[in-house]
This record gives sequence, C-alpha cells and structure tokens, in this order.
Amino acid sequence: MPGEKELNVNLFERLDLIERLEMIAENNDIEAVKKQLAIERKFIERKLYQQPPLCQSSSQQIQ
Repeated sequence: MPGEKELNVNLFERLDLIERLEMIAENNDIEAVKKQLAIERKFIERKLYQQPPLCQSSSQQIQ
C-alpha cells in the first residue's frame, strides 16, 4: 500500500491537472466544465487535508 507521501503526490498531481483544465475552461467560458472542476477540486482537497491523514505512520497503531 502506498504511503501518505505517495498519496499526497498523487492528489497534488490531480490538482495540477484540474488547474490546467480550469484555465482552458475559463478562456473558453465553459460554465458546465468549470462547475464540475470545482466539485472535483473539493473532493481532492477533502482527501488531501483530511484528519486523520489517509495513512497513519508506522509508529502509530491502528485501532
């Protein structure tokens, strides 16, 4: 299973993709795409910043 660092890198890469798509949607004024991208961003950020983290460190015990 990937560690928290690998999961965070994946989520940040997704955010980068969303930002690039948002720029294109903004330039072409595509409202439906912009709304969906905003929703996707919220889902990713929720995972990225959730407490407790996605993975617990090996020093912590899973209860």
